[in-house]
Amino acid sequence: MIWFREYDVAEINGRPTNHIGALLGIEFMEIGEDFVTARMPVNERTHQPYGILHGGASVVLAETLGSVASSMVIDWEKYIGVGLEVNANHLRPVKSGYVTGVCKSIHIGGKTHVWDIKIYNDKGKMNCISRLTVAIVPRP
Repeated sequence: MIWFREYDVAEINGRPTNHIGALLGIEFMEIGEDFVTARMPVNERTHQPYGILHGGASVVLAETLGSVASSMVIDWEKYIGVGLEVNANHLRPVKSGYVTGVCKSIHIGGKTHVWDIKIYNDKGKMNCISRLTVAIVPRP
């Protein structure tokens, strides 16, 4: 297990809700030995004007997954993880249903983490692939 301690999905979903991830309806689904998954509805909150998933909403899902994963790897009483760089390739449109992101580590260092996030539609087809780099800094 790569996590600092054991976590469960209810604990992660019970975090404060005054942030963009909660506003978009992101819900964590599974915590594995070396991955974490979350889903997001594709609806009027996450659409762009043409009625398909907004690329920025996919990036919010990716950054939410990677940021939470980083917080689960570190001693969050001493450190915090802050996004340093995020990129995304949008591969296919999604009109409705849910998209599910699967986040796995590429690198877990003392000062940076790099995460691979693949986002899939309800049919299991990848619609976005993203990479997030997180800086690990002392808690203020």
